[in-house]
Amino acid sequence: MLRTHKCSDLTAKNIWEKVTLSGWVSNRRDHGGIVFIDLRDRYGLTQVVFDPEVNRQAHEVADSFRSEYVIKATGTVRARPEGQANPKMITGEIEIIIDNEVEVLSKSKTPPFELDGHWELANEEIRYKHRYIDLRRQKALDNVKFRSKFVNFTKNWFVERDFLDVQTPIFTASSPEWARDFVIPSRLNPGKFYALPQAPQQYKQLLMVGGIDKYFQVAPCFRDEDPRADRHACEFYQIDCEMSFVEQEDIFKVVEEYFFDTVKAVSEKTIMDNKFYSMSFNEAMEVYGSDKPDLRYGLKMVDVASIFARSTNEIFSSIASDTKNNRIKALRVPKWDEYFSKSQMKNFEKFVKQHWAGGLGYFQMTEEGLKGPLNKFFSEEDLAEIIETTQLEVGDVVFFWAGDKTVVAGYMGKFRIHLAELIDEVTKGEFIDKNILAFAWITDFPMFEENEITGKVDFGHNPFSMPKGWIKAFEQENLLEVESVQYDLACNGFEVLSGSIRNHDIEALVAAFEKVGRTEAEVKEKFGAMYEAFQYGVPPHGWFAIWMDRIMMILKDEDNIREVYAFPKSGRAQDLMMNAPAIIEDTQLEELHIEIVKEEEEI
Repeated sequence: MLRTHKCSDLTAKNIWEKVTLSGWVSNRRDHGGIVFIDLRDRYGLTQVVFDPEVNRQAHEVADSFRSEYVIKATGTVRARPEGQANPKMITGEIEIIIDNEVEVLSKSKTPPFELDGHWELANEEIRYKHRYIDLRRQKALDNVKFRSKFVNFTKNWFVERDFLDVQTPIFTASSPEWARDFVIPSRLNPGKFYALPQAPQQYKQLLMVGGIDKYFQVAPCFRDEDPRADRHACEFYQIDCEMSFVEQEDIFKVVEEYFFDTVKAVSEKTIMDNKFYSMSFNEAMEVYGSDKPDLRYGLKMVDVASIFARSTNEIFSSIASDTKNNRIKALRVPKWDEYFSKSQMKNFEKFVKQHWAGGLGYFQMTEEGLKGPLNKFFSEEDLAEIIETTQLEVGDVVFFWAGDKTVVAGYMGKFRIHLAELIDEVTKGEFIDKNILAFAWITDFPMFEENEITGKVDFGHNPFSMPKGWIKAFEQENLLEVESVQYDLACNGFEVLSGSIRNHDIEALVAAFEKVGRTEAEVKEKFGAMYEAFQYGVPPHGWFAIWMDRIMMILKDEDNIREVYAFPKSGRAQDLMMNAPAIIEDTQLEELHIEIVKEEEEI
C-alpha cells in the first residue's frame, strides 16, 4: 500500500496510529541532525520527522531528499512538542515520526522556480512551460479545485431544473459570426474544411426545432481572437443555454436564480444590494461610457450641454447646439483633494489624449466657489447651475468633455475606470469593494452598427436576434436606430453573459440579412440547415451564454483569465508546455492536400 492517509487527514485524534504517507518533499530542514520534511499532496501538508536515534537507516535515506522528490514513508503519529504546534495547518498539532521504512518513489531535478509563498512568483512564460510543476502551487491548485466545484454545481443546478445536457458537434461548418474561425482540412474530402465552433449557435436552435425546450451545455468554443486579460486565446468555455416558449423576463429569472444560488454555494462574495440592476444600452453609455459598467462605485457622467450652450466659448456652444450627435458630459470626483495632488492633473490630461480626447476641462470646488481655467466662459448663474447639476461639495473636482457622443463616451468611460483604480490604490482598497458582485442587465442593444472600415451597415451583436417591433422594425429609415431584444449581463466591469430572444420567423430572418447586403440565396448557403428547419414549425425561443471562465476569474480575484485554466495558453496564444502551434511533417501536409507558401523576404 502506497498510502493509508492523505496529507491533510491526520489530527490529534490519530496519535499513536501507524500510518503510511506518500507525496512530494515540499520543504526539508535539518535541525541538530534531525531531518524535518513537509510532505505535500493535493490535500495538504504533514510534518514528517527522521530521527537517527529512532531509525538510522530511514534517516540516511532522508538525508538524500531534495525539493520535489516523491517519497513514501511509514511511521507513528505523535503530538508535536509543546509550543511547536502550527494552528494554521489542519495537521498542525501532530507530526509523523518515521520508525519504519521510507522509500524514494521518484527523484526530481531542481525545479525551475520556487513553489512556496515566500518567494516572488515566477514569470508566466516559465510557469506555463512547466505547468505540471506550477500546479503544485497552492493557489494554482485551488483554482483547479474551484473550477471543478463550479462546473459540477452548475451541471447539477441545470439538470435539476429539467435542462437537458446535450453535447453538440466540434467539427462543423464555417459560418460568418463573431470572429475568425479555426479551420480543419478534411483528408477524405480534399479541398474542403471543417471549422471549430465559435459557439453551438445553430445546433442549439435546431434542438428547439426538435422539441427539446430546455438545453444546456458547458460548451467549448473556439475563436481566433487576440488574447487579453479577460479573454483566453484559442478556446474558452461558456455555460450555454437555449429555452423555448420564453420571453426576455423568463430568461432573466433563470439567470438571476442561478447566480444567487451559485455565488452562495461556491464563494464568500455577496451580490450588491441583493439585486440585479438593469439599464438600456443607451443609458449605460450615457451614464458610464461603457456597455459593461462597474457599479461598485459612483463616478457617473452627467449631461451639461444645456449649460455649455450658454458659454462664451464658441467651441463649447457649437458642440452643444447638436445634441443628436454630440455630447458635453461632466464627471464629479468627490474628495479630490484627499486623493490627488495638483501636479497629477497633467498626467490625467496625457491619459485622455491617449484615447483620442482633445483635452481635459475641469473645475475644482473650493470654499470660495468654482476655480479652474473654464471659469471665464461662464456667468455666475451658470457656475451655480454646474455646482447644483453635478452636486459638488468643497474638495471635489469635476471634469468635462465635449465632442462626438461616441468618442466622448469612449474616452470618458476609460477615464472613469482609470480614476477609480487610482483612488482605490490611494485608499488601499476601500474605494472598490472586492467582496461585492455588482450585476447589471444591459438591454436594447442596437441591431445594426456601421462598420468602421467599410462604412457599411452590419449586425451589431447577433444576426439571429429578434428586432424590437419584429419585421416592421426594418421599415425604419435609419437602420442604426433599430433596437433588438438582445441583452448582456455586466459584473464588476466585465461582460459575463450575452443573449437574446431569437428571430424565429424565416421571413424576418431573411429580411435582417438583406438589410446588411446578404441575399436570401446567401442565407440558404451559409445557414442551410436552419433555413430548411425553420419551415417546419419553430417555437419562439431565446438563449444566454455565461462566460464561465470570466466569472470564475472574478470570483477568484484573478487579474488574468489564464489563471483559471489548468493548462492555459500564453499571452501569445501558445501552449508553451506542448510547444504548440508547431510545424508538422510534409507527409501530413500531403495527406491533407496542403502546401505551405512562404512569404518572400523583403530585400
